Amino acid sequence: MPVLVPTPLLPAAPSDPVSEPAPGDSSETDAAKADAAKTNTSETNTSETNTSETDAAETNAAEADVAAWQDDRHSVGQVTPQCARLATADDPLPLRSGQTLGPIDVAFETYGRLDETASNAVFVCQTLTSDAHAAGWHDRSDRKPGWWDALIGPGKALDTDRYFVISANALGGCRGTTGPSAIDPTTDRPYGPNFPFITIADIVEVHRRLCRHLGVERPRAVIGGSLGGMQALQWAAADPDGADAFLVLASAARLSSQGIAFNAVARRAIRADPRFNGGDYYEAADRPDFGLALARMIAHITYLSERSIESKFGRRRQLSEVPSYDLRQEVEFQVESYLHYQGQRFVERFDANTYVSLTRAMDYFDLTEAGSLAETLGRSRARFFIASYDTDWLFPPWQSEEIVRDLLAAQRDVTYSAFHSPYGHDAFLLEVADLAAVLRPFLDHVPRLSV
Repeated sequence: MPVLVPTPLLPAAPSDPVSEPAPGDSSETDAAKADAAKTNTSETNTSETNTSETDAAETNAAEADVAAWQDDRHSVGQVTPQCARLATADDPLPLRSGQTLGPIDVAFETYGRLDETASNAVFVCQTLTSDAHAAGWHDRSDRKPGWWDALIGPGKALDTDRYFVISANALGGCRGTTGPSAIDPTTDRPYGPNFPFITIADIVEVHRRLCRHLGVERPRAVIGGSLGGMQALQWAAADPDGADAFLVLASAARLSSQGIAFNAVARRAIRADPRFNGGDYYEAADRPDFGLALARMIAHITYLSERSIESKFGRRRQLSEVPSYDLRQEVEFQVESYLHYQGQRFVERFDANTYVSLTRAMDYFDLTEAGSLAETLGRSRARFFIASYDTDWLFPPWQSEEIVRDLLAAQRDVTYSAFHSPYGHDAFLLEVADLAAVLRPFLDHVPRLSV
């Protein structure tokens, strides 16, 4: 029988709100601590580490934290990035746009062991700006573990003593998977603006190919938040019995007009940077860092809630409590410094063309185009888990509730958790303990679908 379970109000997590996870910068709690420390730096020292006693103490504490998670018995430990070729130039992937793409290389990581029946795989779909490194660490120089390390590992919600967890960088990405920065075999130059238009459906098809490559015909579960949640929904639509369960966090069956509007402004910021050069910048001395940083600043605001940003910064000033009355002073409030820092950090590990490509894929995503959501998802025998957060205004709860209503109308088995959180859209990354408390029993009771 379908199940509708509103989660009771839960206490707020102690960590500060941060953006969606970053490769190599992916422990959201640790990132929040770092961001809080950065808030106290000057405008000219926004992204640099100063040498005060306070910073020395923070550095020592951070090193202790690193030692703790690297030695944690609940960590997956050291992991090795992997890569698989899933399409070739002679046998390319047909895309939804009518174009084709090949070769396609996919960067991925796995945690745990695949059982003899290949029935214990859990596929983790990435967010907009994350990558394949979802748990553990690559070497002892790592400052932080993978971006969902708090959820993945021995004894955690995605228990690697029980599950074989797969995490992959999405098609169109810039962290090892074929995307705009990859080499076009027809020109021996980066694709740049000539990279084909990709959709969520194309991304999911590559995920499914990766599963088959690893010997997994049907994962135990497919899970994702935000853009990752869209991938989970698309997977259920494209292959209704393609997993025993689909878990969708802080996401929607289609991007709202507000979401499209924010993406449009972010892309405009990138394209307005002269160094973007229409997307052809890989062989230039400088890249469109200003435009990409501005796009990130815009997007980052949408990841936070009004309550979280107000409690974190209020109207506190950055350099002095005395107003400067100087229009040349670009940063005067702490919230301004914080956003500048987020933009600076982002350009160090992300690509402007990838941002344009993946946000467009989000814009195009709409599971209701071919019919009602009840019809589209109603063909699946899988169990569904849907989660929303009351302060998420990028993917507000009503969008999750729409999915739940249509699943119930189709007599599908669905569990809905409506979380209370002060952290907005980022809550599914920050309040992992609350999420894990619900995910663990859900996964424990997911039956294996019959063939």
